[in-house]
Amino acid sequence: MGGAVKARIESKLKAAFAPDALDVEDQTNQHHGHAGWRESGETHFRVAIRSAQFLGRSRVERQRAIYQVLSEELAGPVHALAISASAPGEAEA
Repeated sequence: MGGAVKARIESKLKAAFAPDALDVEDQTNQHHGHAGWRESGETHFRVAIRSAQFLGRSRVERQRAIYQVLSEELAGPVHALAISASAPGEAEA
């Protein structure tokens, strides 16, 4: 299922970080009945991203940059976002 929220997340992350690898997974169904879950879906996501823009940045700096780019989604439809952000040559975080 590829919904509108997932597409916006992918588009914004591609524009902001020009990643050489990006995987956005809607994990909403795995959180049925948990806080923030809605039947309409697209509330819980996992993002794995690798970008040269993360070189020299700490894990916290990388996550903050992603949160800033996705601030609209996090203030609205997205309840939870799991992030794995790495730079080329690093093992996935």
